[in-house]
Amino acid sequence: MTPPTHPAPPQDAPGWSMPGPLVLRLVLVAVLAVGLSGVVSAWLVTRASGQEAMRRVVSQQTDEVEVVARLLASKIEQSQKVLRTVAAGITPAMLESPSALEWLLQQGLPAVQFFDAMQVARDNGELRLNLRGGRLDKASNLDPAERDALRRTLIDGKPLVSELIAGRTSDARVMFTMPLHREDGTVLGVVAGALRLQSQGLLPPSMTLPARDDSRLLVFTRDGTILSHSDPTRIMGKVSDETGLAPVYSRWLEQAQPVVGRGTTHLEDQHIVSMAGMPLPQWIVARVSPSQALLAPLQGAQREAWWLAAASMALCMLLVAGLMAWMAQPLAQLTHSARQLLRRSTRAGPPQGTVAWPRAGGEVGELVQMFQGMVQQGSLQQQHKATLDGQFQAVLDSASVGIVISRHGILEVVSRQACLMLGYTEGELQGHPARTLYANDAEYGRIGERVQAEFAAHGAFDGDVCFMRKDGTPVWARVQGRGVRPDEMAGGTVWILEDITAAREAQMQQAWERTHDALTQLYNRNAFDERLGLLLAERSMRPRAPDANSSEAAGDGVVLFLDLDHFTVVNDIAGHDAGDDVLRHVARLLESQVRQIGWAARLGGDEFAVVLPGCALARGQAVAEQLRASVQAWEPSYQGRSFTLGVSIGLVVLDASLQDVPSVLYAADMACYDAKRAGRNRVETRHASQATASGRMALGAA
Repeated sequence: MTPPTHPAPPQDAPGWSMPGPLVLRLVLVAVLAVGLSGVVSAWLVTRASGQEAMRRVVSQQTDEVEVVARLLASKIEQSQKVLRTVAAGITPAMLESPSALEWLLQQGLPAVQFFDAMQVARDNGELRLNLRGGRLDKASNLDPAERDALRRTLIDGKPLVSELIAGRTSDARVMFTMPLHREDGTVLGVVAGALRLQSQGLLPPSMTLPARDDSRLLVFTRDGTILSHSDPTRIMGKVSDETGLAPVYSRWLEQAQPVVGRGTTHLEDQHIVSMAGMPLPQWIVARVSPSQALLAPLQGAQREAWWLAAASMALCMLLVAGLMAWMAQPLAQLTHSARQLLRRSTRAGPPQGTVAWPRAGGEVGELVQMFQGMVQQGSLQQQHKATLDGQFQAVLDSASVGIVISRHGILEVVSRQACLMLGYTEGELQGHPARTLYANDAEYGRIGERVQAEFAAHGAFDGDVCFMRKDGTPVWARVQGRGVRPDEMAGGTVWILEDITAAREAQMQQAWERTHDALTQLYNRNAFDERLGLLLAERSMRPRAPDANSSEAAGDGVVLFLDLDHFTVVNDIAGHDAGDDVLRHVARLLESQVRQIGWAARLGGDEFAVVLPGCALARGQAVAEQLRASVQAWEPSYQGRSFTLGVSIGLVVLDASLQDVPSVLYAADMACYDAKRAGRNRVETRHASQATASGRMALGAA
């Protein structure tokens, strides 16, 4: 590590002096008093005219954004009326006949052509028709945000204007929903229409006319997404990036003000910002104008007036400039020193003591001290950053698994273990495309599609991938990937690589097939019985603790019996392929969370077991609760429908009273039965006395 450096004492900056300072000051002050009266008079006139002009500009701009907000609000209301007309033409019989419904929406109702896309769903959530651009589309292609809007309308029974459904700028849209009612007033279904953001029915490009080079007209949502802009390239951007508008929007969010239709105007340092809202869609119209550009005509007139007074004030202004230059000499020297420091810092930072700081009192002296403190603080921060970089690199180099961070298909960080696994040096991979690690473009594309599908369904990736070493030989790795920011791959992805080439080779052997379940890759029932039997035999050979409860506290181990809740719903609705995918994913969850402290097996159907040797009761309960929460948090989606799963877990402690595999399994199964009987999706524990009693009952029944 580099030893800390401290700024050396400041050197005196070179100065200059003028002859006769006292006389010069008195002359300058006298002349300044003469010229000052003219300056003050001109300033008062200029200020009064500027305030009046500003008042008129503020009033005009406030009225303008209110008019635009009312215009857009009327467009929203018109879209709802058109959708209400469409809903009035849909009868209950049409919901039972998709062909009649399709004919009505494609040819029977001219009002349908107003929308870019339309959907009709029944009261049970079944999507009966999905039209996009006048053509039928699959129900599975419906955006989750659109599906959520349909569901909320069915539940509330009220019309709805959705939040912005964002995608590409050309595909961003707003969805209008209208419930369909039976004669008794109950909800029969829902009809929805979507308008693209830039369509004539919503925010056409012509809305920003008349264009003004000195002003920007924006429409944005409450969360700051720009819907319309005088500059088309800024659409779908963020208000926080808009000069002048960003601080006003930030203060508005901090005050949590509601979106109202009344216009307000804020005067910033260099901008005039007027805002008016549309309460129904929660949109805001804003006009941002540079104050200097709006007041340019007035400034021209003022400039002419100033030219008339310039002759009488010329001498005074020159003398004032000389006085200010003399009095501001320490500040000028400080500025020179700061610029010198900045230039040197960009060239790898020489010793700070070489910078000449001026000696001065008052505010300038305080600024000198502040700059010196900032130089020292910057040096410490640079050292701290170097320390953190070294620690981060040390973590990467010491990790037993490969770690890779990628963004937009580029390998940004590659750990030493990953380089060794793949046969490259760090310089050969860092900053290069991820395509380098695959045998060909087809394999790279296939893995990319697989990763996209896993992230869409599970929010992460966990699977086996075959990479190509630098020497052309394949290497298999268990790959786990998660976004640097949750549920967002665009912000970068962290990948953990574990070399499983030897395990893959073992999978091809007959012994592996005999001991593992082909679907989930976990141990099968025979292997489970064999491994648990060996564990019980090994434990029985150890001397027993004198205290009956000591084995529970020390942790001879625990066995978990897991039975999925509502698994048959997935099989019945989404099919057995979806059910198999659920079993595989649950197996991955179990293996990834317990492989460091135990092992898992599939006993059959949707029943699993986890053995945690040497695990205390409290630790076993914590692991069981973590497994239960992980399964509950996962919401798989198949055929356009989301499913909620749970798992009932029975836990039994391996103590001296449980001598064989059947008694252990029976006790754990009974604990799982207790969990199901208590309401499912919970963890139930059977202690030694309960497990012994259950085992005796099992032997008696046998």
